Amino acid sequence: MHVAGRIEDYALIGDMQTAALVCRDGTVDWLCLPRFDSHAIFAGLLGTEEHGFWRLGPAHAADAEPPTAARRSYRGDSLILESEWDTPRGTVRVTDFMPPRDGAPQLIRIVEGVTGRVPMRSALRMRFSYGRVVPWVHKHEGRTVAVAGPDSVWFDTVCETYGKALTTYADFTVAPGDRIAFTISWEPSHKKPPALPEPEQALEATEDFWRDWVDQCTYHGPYREAVVRSLITLKALTYAPTGGIVAAPTTSLPEEIGGVRNWDYRYTWLRDAAITLSSLLRTGYREEARAWREWLLRAVAGDPENLQIMYGIAGERELGEAELDWLPGYENSGPVRVGNGAAHQLQLDVYGEVTEALHLAHMTGLSRNDYASLLQLKLIRYLEDHWDQPDEGIWEVRGPRRHFVHSKVMAWVAVDRTIKLIESGDADGPLEKWRELRDDIHRDVCEKGYDKERNTFTQSYGSKELDASLLLIPQMGFLPPDDKRVIGTIEAIQRELSTPDGFILRYPTTGEDAGVDGLEGDEGAFLACSFWMADDLAMIGRVDEARKLFERLLALRNDLGLLAEEWDPRLQRQVGNFPQAFSHVPLIDTALRLTASGAYGG
Repeated sequence: MHVAGRIEDYALIGDMQTAALVCRDGTVDWLCLPRFDSHAIFAGLLGTEEHGFWRLGPAHAADAEPPTAARRSYRGDSLILESEWDTPRGTVRVTDFMPPRDGAPQLIRIVEGVTGRVPMRSALRMRFSYGRVVPWVHKHEGRTVAVAGPDSVWFDTVCETYGKALTTYADFTVAPGDRIAFTISWEPSHKKPPALPEPEQALEATEDFWRDWVDQCTYHGPYREAVVRSLITLKALTYAPTGGIVAAPTTSLPEEIGGVRNWDYRYTWLRDAAITLSSLLRTGYREEARAWREWLLRAVAGDPENLQIMYGIAGERELGEAELDWLPGYENSGPVRVGNGAAHQLQLDVYGEVTEALHLAHMTGLSRNDYASLLQLKLIRYLEDHWDQPDEGIWEVRGPRRHFVHSKVMAWVAVDRTIKLIESGDADGPLEKWRELRDDIHRDVCEKGYDKERNTFTQSYGSKELDASLLLIPQMGFLPPDDKRVIGTIEAIQRELSTPDGFILRYPTTGEDAGVDGLEGDEGAFLACSFWMADDLAMIGRVDEARKLFERLLALRNDLGLLAEEWDPRLQRQVGNFPQAFSHVPLIDTALRLTASGAYGG
């Protein structure tokens, strides 16, 4: 009986339209088809084997746990996973990948004998609609097909298969030189069957794709391995048809094991996507940046005054939140949610992140787009009348709105970058009026968001609490790094928001503003915030301390270089949706900063 592994036990494979998570024992516990935000056909990650899985590995006794791979790695700089098991009868390798597609999405698994003769088993239990629907499984012209409603999944292999207990099995033995492929392909149920897969050709094409893509990377510093793996992960989280970027390929992996902080991240947050674009541009990936800018313009088109904080991967606006009560949740961390009710929150910082991304695209020579400039001007006209309102802030609090300092700082960024656009001659706008607006916002933050007695900025106006988003103040250019208020804020966050192992919490969940987010329970250290701290330490000259923190963060990655959203210092494990763009982007940014400063070992 397979039980879902620790979050860091999973590998990511994907085709830039959806993604699967593969556990160390060879079980695919999560896969949505045909898109990231589609219903899962394997939802065992959030439930049990009854909710769908596909295990492929050495045969084992029915009452024993499946053996875990002795070794696993990605093939070079790719998203092709290779897992090897050493058994009493020999060694076997399984290669898992999803080829970038023009047609039907495919998950391909190739079993290869290395030494000896190893008995193997494939156990495939498809459950549609997040584990709720048992499909009709039957044979069609020698192929196995599962059908339910609008979906069909086709299973192809040369091995003989049989059904038992609503599961499709294949038992076989591999010897050195044997290569046996298994493939599932999705197709709308009303259409003709997908083409027969060609696994070996698909493997070669997938390897070529990733090699060519990674060759575009312009970073060649000491942290190249970590940076390239993070870039590959960000590319895997990009929905190729539209350029939208999901925050993570999963839903409801908990921020606290057993808690209720479980959210659906399979959408495009403007904030996450904007900072992802920044990292891609800074490492040579202009085409992805161009595609995201086009996605943004389509998503926001015609209604920039009602900018949402997130959209569907094709620009959809309605992301209604619901709970799936038949799924118990990862390690019984309920509820399981799909959709996201935060989509219509007011988060003023998003205007700053989007404008900063458009500014960076402009500064790095991305071809001019007149509508992008027009959008930027419209966003500032909205901020003119709304920057001084309370909002839900970067952390999407579900408690009362507040005047969050970070939101005001990012409103300042939006105005500042737009002024620079006008000064460059690439847009027209009321320069003097907006310079005054920029000064007004700056003055307001420094007067109302700064605690003189403690020499630190605070989470919100009138609050004594801190917030790790304040670490972005020097990075955004709101104040210079050597300003005493910046240094005081950094040191205060180190004192008050650090875990015992030196990582950074987003904000207090106890104390004066307990419940600021309107939620029960606690959470781990937010990895992005810890990278921000390393950045700030480097900016204020404490580069050795910054490097040590960065390398401790790198050590939290799993064996494949992947990070979830948070780190639980009590349980010493990753928590939150996985892998998380908002963790891998600041990893790249900090690596670039430390490389530029020469602050690295060796």
